[in-house]
Amino acid sequence: MTTPETTAAGTRPVDNDVVPLKHPGRIVAAVILLALAAWFVIGALTNSAYGWSTYLKYLLDKRIAEAALHTVALTVLAMAIGIVLGAVMAVLRMSPNPVMRGFSWFYLWIFRGTPVYVQLVFWGLLGAIYKTINVGFAEIDLTDALKNFFVLAFVGLGLNESAYMAEIVRAGLQSVPEGQTEASKALGMTWWQTMRRTVLPQAMRIIIPPTGNELISMLKTTSLVIAVPYAGEIYGRSTDIAYAMFEPVPMLLVAATWYLVITSVLMVGQHYLEKYYSRGSSRTLTSRQLAAVTDAEGVPPTNVKVVGPGTPGTTDIDNKENR
Repeated sequence: MTTPETTAAGTRPVDNDVVPLKHPGRIVAAVILLALAAWFVIGALTNSAYGWSTYLKYLLDKRIAEAALHTVALTVLAMAIGIVLGAVMAVLRMSPNPVMRGFSWFYLWIFRGTPVYVQLVFWGLLGAIYKTINVGFAEIDLTDALKNFFVLAFVGLGLNESAYMAEIVRAGLQSVPEGQTEASKALGMTWWQTMRRTVLPQAMRIIIPPTGNELISMLKTTSLVIAVPYAGEIYGRSTDIAYAMFEPVPMLLVAATWYLVITSVLMVGQHYLEKYYSRGSSRTLTSRQLAAVTDAEGVPPTNVKVVGPGTPGTTDIDNKENR
């Protein structure tokens, strides 16, 4: 079918070629940003104060690598405590029992209202506060147990994190409509079956993104465990080496590089985990609807499934329903 070349009455006018709108301001801004980035990189590479030779020497040092393993262990153990205890506190916060609600509120008030550094200092002094515990029929000596600063470090971080995870879990559970729970009860599901099969799969789409952020934040918060004092993680170990050589800048760059690498790995894992739990949130559009949405938003949406004539995996019923 040919397009009419005239605009006489009764004929459709010739389609105009769409010319993209030019944005010279964006080009100028991009050039300025690239110039500033190049200026900073070149200046840093030629500045002897950064100590690049020392940086390259200690980047893969065995002591730093072992400290990275300790950092990951602190992060995983602290987040495990935070997630489990946070879920318990979230359930208590939503309990109809006023005592349980009050206990949960007080717990969150204490751990969210005081700085994590102050809490870690307190955990480090716990051995001086509680030397023994009297349980009535026996007296337990805590001197040796409270000398393990690694345990005190991840317990202190985990208890602090649980206060934040409690609010994240509570927000995720409350985002699921009440009708979902009622429908599950009508089908004869128990409370645990309702949570496992109905509520949690839908709530995880809300819980996963902020939990991933908390995990990355926890990785960097481990640098504060020097307050316990525990110096076996990345920042503590690199600081010890820097003090011995009197070169703090290159060792800080070494620590920053290791944090960036581990954080990047965690971000990749978070991306695929979010993608897994967002499977049920995709929209079904026809090719015409997809084109309209793309024109309106400027970019094609990512959470869509295209249906229509000729699209694999679609039926005539699907096509009729989406017309």
